[in-house]
Amino acid sequence: MALKVSTRASELPPFIVMEVMRAAYEREMAKEAVFHMEVGQPATGAPEGALLAAESALRNERLGYTDSFGVPELRAGIAQWYQTYYGLDVAADRIVVTTGSSGAFVVAFLAAFDPGDRVALAAPGYPCYRNILSALGIQPVSLLSTAADRFQPTPALLDRALEDGPLDGLIIASPSNPAGTMLDRESLRDLVDYCRDKGIRLISDEIYHGVTYGRKADSALAFTEDAFIVNSFSKYFSMTGWRLGWMVVPEEMSRAIESLSQNLFISPPTLSQIAGIAALSCQDELDGNVAVYARNRELLLDALPRAGFDRLAPADGAFYLYADISQLTNDSDTFCRRMLAETGVAATPGIDFDPERGNTFMRFSFSRSPEEMAAAADALLAWHRG
Repeated sequence: MALKVSTRASELPPFIVMEVMRAAYEREMAKEAVFHMEVGQPATGAPEGALLAAESALRNERLGYTDSFGVPELRAGIAQWYQTYYGLDVAADRIVVTTGSSGAFVVAFLAAFDPGDRVALAAPGYPCYRNILSALGIQPVSLLSTAADRFQPTPALLDRALEDGPLDGLIIASPSNPAGTMLDRESLRDLVDYCRDKGIRLISDEIYHGVTYGRKADSALAFTEDAFIVNSFSKYFSMTGWRLGWMVVPEEMSRAIESLSQNLFISPPTLSQIAGIAALSCQDELDGNVAVYARNRELLLDALPRAGFDRLAPADGAFYLYADISQLTNDSDTFCRRMLAETGVAATPGIDFDPERGNTFMRFSFSRSPEEMAAAADALLAWHRG
């Protein structure tokens, strides 16, 4: 007799970008050219200070479990980061260090919502939001944002969603993945006020803060203490594989979050926390990485329209360009597979970010070296010219 597989596990869709990455690596193993524009991770490693701190800890420390909320030095360092970067006073005891931002979302969703609750989020958006919500029995409610909305939630979209039932939560991301768009200060304040008036719990994904072009991103903490603020060492701090993130949480939620964190994860990775403390002091090196992304962005904003990708979302931050390719295809998955096979350029089909309309969109990541981005642009230009 076949043993049972849970319905929620069997029905959960894959994270398509990881499958694109696998196909790209298979092509590399066959010694064929690949230009990686699929995965949203920095090409650089952890900053030098973090590496030195980790090396010392490996040789000299026991590296046992830590407090489930993280080591005090890291929590205090993150609190100081909010003062230095945003001019915001945040108590260290409101900061919860997590196993990546993914661990933060799991804990935040479990703490804030019950099975059957409805949580709104913009489409297109990071697919793991809705997939984690679904796995926990929480209903994701897609806000079908458009270029006119800058692919961000708006009070009008929320009003429309409320016509189908109450909303218990809203997830925002600024800068967003995949569009790279940011909420300006007034729009962010409007969403915070909307959630406060309607009794909607806000979760603000701020993992791309620090990776912006022209202006800093605003934190929702400037306007509310009731939101969950999620951040990570993966993007600006260039530490994706270290699996280290954090949350700033409402004070009244602290005990519930502590119980969840203890039982689900015991504690964040100890070595990563030690490296993270040092990474907070490496701003000059990290800002140098962002300067490289800025050059890549300018290169692609010039080259992609000439290669036929001329409908791009405004990339205010992160390291993505989200392209409307409806004039080229209505099957972004097949299009991306063909593009990889014929040019070596690996990019992500929009259906990963918007199951309803993503068949006519795709995402380019520009987090690799300028040389690789220039070579990718040349390959796409040659493909376009036939």
